[in-house]
Amino acid sequence: MRRFTWDDLQFFLAVARNGQLASAARQLRTNHATVSRRIDRLEQALSAKLFERNPRGYMLTAVGERLVQSAEQIEREAANFRNEAASGASQVTGVLRLSTLEGFGSYFLADRLPRFAEAHANLSIELVTIQQIVSLSRREADMSITLTSPRTDFYHYEKITTYRLFVYGTRSYLDSHPPIEKREDLLAHRMIGYIEDMIFTPGLDYHREILPGLRASYQSSSIHAQLRATLKGVGLCVLPHFMAAGFDELVPVLTRDILLERDYWCVSHRDLSAAPRIRALAEFVQAEARSAAQLFLGDHLVGA
Repeated sequence: MRRFTWDDLQFFLAVARNGQLASAARQLRTNHATVSRRIDRLEQALSAKLFERNPRGYMLTAVGERLVQSAEQIEREAANFRNEAASGASQVTGVLRLSTLEGFGSYFLADRLPRFAEAHANLSIELVTIQQIVSLSRREADMSITLTSPRTDFYHYEKITTYRLFVYGTRSYLDSHPPIEKREDLLAHRMIGYIEDMIFTPGLDYHREILPGLRASYQSSSIHAQLRATLKGVGLCVLPHFMAAGFDELVPVLTRDILLERDYWCVSHRDLSAAPRIRALAEFVQAEARSAAQLFLGDHLVGA
């Protein structure tokens, strides 16, 4: 039997979790030809077929499914060992990929993260703000900032902050359109919001919560694009206070009646949660959020 290494098992797990060579290659930061060679080598070493190849991708065989369980156990043990070894080191080093929602990442964290980077010169930081859920289980990110806390044994989660959202329009828009005195008056206005069939987490589905039948007729998957449309006077938009507060021309409506609250959570894989780089960033983000509590809550808008 030919020998194989833990490295081969990492390639195997990446393909098993992604189902595609190209996706596995992106995760491993290599090319699909290398991934294919590693899978072939592992199958030869084990004298067993681990995947069925078809036009849709790579599907695990029964032998492959059994190997996944063993490989994941090895992966967990390796991660635990790395954490134990790293816990004795005072220096925060390595690569840290943080996935976050666009609004929080671009309008709050982006201005503050450089200070964290300056304090940890030996740490390489990757900030991901794409409009989809990045998989921690597939190691697509080391830490995520989300609207939900996954209540499973695989993840470690900590609350960052509660934040509030209000309905906003520009002063000029509100001056030139019908007055808004109750929720039902919103039906006479163009609403700006997310593309309904692309909402990837229930926490972003605002309009049904505000008023049954209220829908956005100007839609974008990007909160930045929604904000720009609002500033151009296209209509009204549900925006986090911490975003809207940076634009004097934006005015909230019905602030005592329409007030939505959401929570940001810091989530990491349990195997990595004690790593110095993860702890350092989690504590930094929480401290920054605490110091900006009123930016997130906007108590002055509701007379709190």
